[in-house]
Amino acid sequence: MFVRPQGFKYLLGWIIGGMRGGVTRAQIITALKEYPQNANQLATLMHKDYRTIRHHLRVLEKNRMVMPAGDGYGTTYFLSPEMEENYVLFEEMFRKTVERRGENSSEI
Repeated sequence: MFVRPQGFKYLLGWIIGGMRGGVTRAQIITALKEYPQNANQLATLMHKDYRTIRHHLRVLEKNRMVMPAGDGYGTTYFLSPEMEENYVLFEEMFRKTVERRGENSSEI
């Protein structure tokens, strides 16, 4: 089931720009674009608590932005086909969010 680009744009705006934790979720999406990882690998890479990463992965999975493969501790996460298809839109939304907040995207 694919989300139309306009609908996905609103979803991204809410998940990345409109909710607390949007920057962390954007960092997870960016990391998973490079290569699939599990929650522990993401926590280590991002210097964040494992439970925090798990929470954000659940939010992203619930909203069909990431997909799990496997079970338990070693579950590996990939970007969903919808996220892959709309990655340019994600980059645009993330850039706008960073600009609006006055943050430097290279620090994020």
